[in-house]
Order: sequence, then C-alpha cells, then structure tokens
Amino acid sequence: MKAVVLAAGEGTRMRPLTANLPKPLLPVAGKPFLRHTLEALRSAGISQVAVLIGWQGHRIRESLGDGGALGLSIAYEEQTERLGTAHAIGCMRTHVTGPFLSVNGDVVVSGEALAAMIAHHRKVRAPVIALAEVSNPEAFGVVEVNDGKVTGVEEKPRRPKSNLINAGIYILDEDIFPLIEKTPKSPRGEYEITDTIRSLIETRDVYGFRLPGEWIDVGRPWDLLRANAALLAPLKGANHADVDGGATLVGEVLVEAGARVRRGAYIEGPTVIGPDSEIGPNCYIRPATTIGPKAKVGNACEVKNSILMAGAHVPHQNYVGDSILGERCNLGAGTKVANLRLDEALIRVVWKGSEVDTGLRKLGVIMGDDVKVGINASIDAGTIIGEESFLGPGSHARGNIAPRSRIF
Repeated sequence: MKAVVLAAGEGTRMRPLTANLPKPLLPVAGKPFLRHTLEALRSAGISQVAVLIGWQGHRIRESLGDGGALGLSIAYEEQTERLGTAHAIGCMRTHVTGPFLSVNGDVVVSGEALAAMIAHHRKVRAPVIALAEVSNPEAFGVVEVNDGKVTGVEEKPRRPKSNLINAGIYILDEDIFPLIEKTPKSPRGEYEITDTIRSLIETRDVYGFRLPGEWIDVGRPWDLLRANAALLAPLKGANHADVDGGATLVGEVLVEAGARVRRGAYIEGPTVIGPDSEIGPNCYIRPATTIGPKAKVGNACEVKNSILMAGAHVPHQNYVGDSILGERCNLGAGTKVANLRLDEALIRVVWKGSEVDTGLRKLGVIMGDDVKVGINASIDAGTIIGEESFLGPGSHARGNIAPRSRIF
C-alpha cells in the first residue's frame, strides 16, 4: 500500500512559528515534524510515499530528498491553491493505485497505530476512517458510528452527537476521486472531505477505526509542546559529543554530534541536545525539552518542557518553562518567562484576534524568530511574541505582540 501525506498548508494558525519556516519542518523532539510522520509510515510497513507540498515546498524537498535516508521512496506533488482536504487528496490521484493511506501532515500518530489501521482495512476490505475521542468535538469533524460502520460525518457541529472525531487519516480507494470531482465548495469556499465521505457512504460501507495510543492534532502553536513531549517519550539516550565529567545526565538524554555540555550542567531526560549546541556551565534542563542546533543554555539558567529552535540563546540567569523560542532568539541576562498564573487558572491567550482557553495550566511564551530581549525583562504566561520584535531592558511583555514590535 502507498501513502500520501498532505503537507501543503501555509501554517497560518501556527504563526509566529511559521512566519519563515513551513509547518512540516517545525522542530519536534529533535527532528522536523514531517520526518516523524514519515518514520511512522515506514514503521507501519509502507515504503512508497507521495508528499503534497505548497508554501516553501522547495525547503521540504531539500530536507527530505528522495527519502533514501529514511528508507523510503518519496515523490512530491505541488498544490498551488489550498482549497480544502478533498481538493488536496484529489491532487494525489496520479501517485496511487488501488487502496492508499492518506495522512494529514499536522497529526501525531504512531507507526503501531497506522499498522493496526492497515490490518483493520485488510479485514473489512472497505474504506476506513481513523477516529479519535476528544473532549471538545465541536472543533472537529464529528463521526457517528453504528456497528463499526460510519453512518454520518458533520463538520464542527454546534451540538455534537458523538465524542468521536475524524482524526485526519484515511484508507481510501481510487473510487474516491470521481466523488471528489463532484464535491461542491462549502460555504467557507473549500472542498471538504467530510462532504466527499458522505457521498462515499451512500455508495458503499465505510468503517471507523478508533486509533490506539495517543493522537495529537497540531493546529495551534502550543500544541507543538504536547507533540514534543509525546514524541520524546520513547527516546533512547546516547552521547555523540563532548560532555564534561562534571556534567550530569539523568534518564534518556540524546546529545548530538558537535554539542558541548559543560561542567555543572544537570540534564534530565527525555531531552534532545541538538548538534553544535552549547550547554552550561551550571544550568538545569528538565524533561521534555528539545534544544536545537547551535542553541545555547548558559550559566544559572533553567529550561523545562520547551523547544529552543536553531540558534536560540538562553545564556545568563534565565528561566524558560513550557515555551517555544524561535530561531536565533536571544534572552538578555535575568529575563524570566512566567508559565503559571498566580490564581493557577487555565492559561488563556490572544490568538487570531480572540481570547482562547488553551486548556493548559502551564504555558510560557510562544516566540517567533529573531526576537531580542533586554536584561531583566519579564514575560507573562501565555504571551505570543511576533518575529523580529525587540523587548527593551526591564520591559514587561504580555498578550499578543505583533511582529517587529518595540516594547520598552
């Protein structure tokens, strides 16, 4: 069976992290997000994959090449207009024959789960939709199932009839393509796969498959932290670099080539220390942290459950918890990031013009690329800072800060 991965979106919902980097290449657990998906497909026994690319697609091609390094054969298709999931799957028609597996490029799923779904398809010999159970089904496509068969699909209903949602993974056959061609645009101007599936249900049985294990939809910047923790969980530690005798590594810590871990550094796994990064002296890195290439965590700093992207510097007397720092960000000495409200209520953020409940008790800062922070600045819990912003010495940042802002 061949697979297609839909990874053409601009990732606007992930801003500011995707202002310069396509969403499939965002770093998670030491690798580009898309690479984890491809490794899961390989683990499920798939060797031929077609990837749908769009904005900055050349960077995805450059990163993955022909797939040989991953033990895969990768082909590419470019989508010039983003017109919905049905349209995206339709673009892949020339890359598949017979049944094929389609995976949305922004979900985290294990190879074991995909293999189980493929086995279920072989058993029922019919199209299969992956299902996940969530607490907020009104934000997704809700699926009704009776005796294992899908009986209805409704996109973002006000009154969901089920907690089971469309998980963005399908095993379909070539008969889906004529139905896609007949699918009309939805009121929001897209060709919705839910509409196509309704048509498919009218012609043949379609089965639902509850995915085993953890499924994560990475649709908002802070979802990347949950994905990072989940993908780090099975990490196997190894040291491929220069670790001083006075440094302490506890649990599964992967230190990649060219990194330097200095005396007094205390690192708890699962954690990835990226290539050519500099750690210490005398710092504390706590679990579920990814330190990117050429990043720095220096003296008297603490980093916890965070992603530091390539070239990000946390160099002097800083605290960073439950946060994402974009490429080449730099924190001045004494900068602190708050990750917990004083009243310990769930963190709310200003996102896409509205205040949103993240459902998280702890969330620090989401920081775009090339942000510079002066000494002794403080950043409130749930702050989003746009790329190339400047926070002056002693400044206080909160809310949603537009790109290239100046805060004093």
